[in-house]
Amino acid sequence: MLPNAKPIRELHGLAPSDLNDSLLTATEPLVLRGLLAHWPAVQAGRAGPASADAYLRRFYRDATVVAMLGTREIGGRFFYNEDLSGFNFRSVRARLDDVLLELAGHRDNPRPPAIYVGSTTVDTALPGYRGENPLDLGARDALMSVWIGNQTRIAAHYDLPDNLAAVTAGRRRFTLFPPQQLPNLYVGPLDVTPAGQPISLVDLHQPDLERFPRFAEAMRHAQSAELAPGDAIFIPSMWWHHVEALEAFNVLVNYWWRQSPEYMDSPINALMLSLLSIRDLPPEQRRIWQDIFRHYVFEPDGAAAHIAPPARGALGPIGDDMARMLRAQLLKKINR
Repeated sequence: MLPNAKPIRELHGLAPSDLNDSLLTATEPLVLRGLLAHWPAVQAGRAGPASADAYLRRFYRDATVVAMLGTREIGGRFFYNEDLSGFNFRSVRARLDDVLLELAGHRDNPRPPAIYVGSTTVDTALPGYRGENPLDLGARDALMSVWIGNQTRIAAHYDLPDNLAAVTAGRRRFTLFPPQQLPNLYVGPLDVTPAGQPISLVDLHQPDLERFPRFAEAMRHAQSAELAPGDAIFIPSMWWHHVEALEAFNVLVNYWWRQSPEYMDSPINALMLSLLSIRDLPPEQRRIWQDIFRHYVFEPDGAAAHIAPPARGALGPIGDDMARMLRAQLLKKINR
């Protein structure tokens, strides 16, 4: 029998003005109970799905969104098809008001089709919503997105940015795994993914321990929480999170930001290039490159101390100009 996930650490009674750097640079997840209880969107959500639906429609201005649609047979779990060559759902572009109408039509359906609008920029889809529901994150240039759907499940995945997510309607259950549990989560393909990020192939509702035996170890490190309207969760960068929407109508908003300069590329690009250029080298050469990466990337202190600063090039500080030059050099070499 799998162990139960531990509760995520909770803080109560915080106001948005209490979101200081210590909280927003934490390396462990946090649940912030009632953080946004004062939001009009949350008040509408607490009044029920019809009220939450009507509140969203106030801001709708003919926007189209990408909706993920699955049959009732998938049980709300957006995933791959049997041979991992595709997916068990289809993505369509639709008017947001039409998606809301479809969700309302299945509100009392005990086995509805799966309907999900993920990661949609609030200012594009719902102009004016941010103004009525503000959150000051200081100097962080955070992207605010909205997620809307019915009873759906999103497989465990990580995000590069830090993430502050808040439920405004319905309820959501978050199950989180530390980044170190990667080997125990049985992650699927890196280049064919349901929504851009690699996902765990384990079904948290029915984990197959014969196929995925190390998942039992992952569950020993799992943390979980259920969020109601007004509750928020801080998910640090690279923490794996499985997200389950529990009611017939659920709305979540989130803020993403990175603790790194804008010129930096996504590390996944380096990983993919390393798969292309390093993974299949002879073992001894791989070990040599492991040491090279440790010297220049993971433990770089003093790696260029013997070189005069003007001559350090990529081994010196990297700003916008150096980043553009390096990117151009890489593209030229890759496209040889």
